[in-house]
Amino acid sequence: MLVQIRTDRHIEGYDDLEDRVTEKVQKELKRYADRLTRVEVYIGDENSAVKSGAKDKRCTVEARAAGLQPLAATHQAESVEAAVAGALASVRRALSHATGKRGER
Repeated sequence: MLVQIRTDRHIEGYDDLEDRVTEKVQKELKRYADRLTRVEVYIGDENSAVKSGAKDKRCTVEARAAGLQPLAATHQAESVEAAVAGALASVRRALSHATGKRGER
């Protein structure tokens, strides 16, 4: 499973963030690792680094599984970690539903 991480210009500490997010993706989607060809994670700050606000961090996760249409989920939260966790949880549920429908659990 290839994990690609992209951020907007307002997210700092890319190298450390990339390692943490990659580890989180691999842990959360471990069950589907043999089916997933690529997981793309997009992280952004809605208000920029200068401003802050409730739920201004956004994460979109797109998972591409063999034999299925790409699945995507977006989550907004107060921190990058919470936004990533929320989006991954939604994608994991969608993968469970999609593979369950096909009788491949």
